Amino acid sequence: MKVAIFSTCIMDLLFPNVGIAMVEVLERFGCDTAMPVKQICCGQPTYNSGYIKDTQKVMHNEIDALLSVDADYIVGPAGSCVAMLKEYPHHLALDPQYADKAQILTDKTYEFSQFVYRVLHVENAGAELNATATYHRSCHMTRLLGERTSPFELLKHVHGLTMIPLPHLENCCGFGGMFSVKEPEISRQMVDEKVDSVLSTEAEVLISCDQACLMNIAGRFNRRGEKIKIMHLAEVLNSNVDPARITYNTDAALVAGGGTYADQNI
Repeated sequence: MKVAIFSTCIMDLLFPNVGIAMVEVLERFGCDTAMPVKQICCGQPTYNSGYIKDTQKVMHNEIDALLSVDADYIVGPAGSCVAMLKEYPHHLALDPQYADKAQILTDKTYEFSQFVYRVLHVENAGAELNATATYHRSCHMTRLLGERTSPFELLKHVHGLTMIPLPHLENCCGFGGMFSVKEPEISRQMVDEKVDSVLSTEAEVLISCDQACLMNIAGRFNRRGEKIKIMHLAEVLNSNVDPARITYNTDAALVAGGGTYADQNI
């Protein structure tokens, strides 16, 4: 199958290593990947700042770019950005040129962990990471995409990895895009709470599926003089891979329906 990579601004500019890992994981499972070159921003920053009409031009560009590749699927590394793409049909419903295209785009689009677990049906990606880690579940991925399961199902099969439950898993890290700019004092208090929760686990690694959250939390760790390694799920699944460990989940109902960890704070 052919997969178009939705690069996102933050991966392109700040986390290219995540993009490399994501592509290597997908190609390991038989995907033919392509990177549409004309994609820029999904429009989330301007949209969340209230420039709804102006953001439609950005949406048009992103649709044209991502659909320029005749791909079966579109896969992105950030739940937040993928959630924005999923909003396109609503905002372009009355656009005669882009309403149908927006729906086609949305129907093809998946967040990375969703795609690996729910579409490719991967159970064990064959990875190994000898570390103690905890997982930050981002707000947009959980509350907008409704994805609570896929990352945990994939992480629990990483050889050598011990996952520690993160207290107050449901809490926001305080970034929220423009929220951190408009409400810096509240944002700082929220990320301090998140840092304290992470520190309480004594984990060596903080894992997430949203680079913006990782950037925000890691930045606060640095300012407080604390240290922790941050990793995107794609980097974890691309770590020390042994193909002999790779397994697939044959229970289609479990994969489609949410799995066993949907409501557990792990």
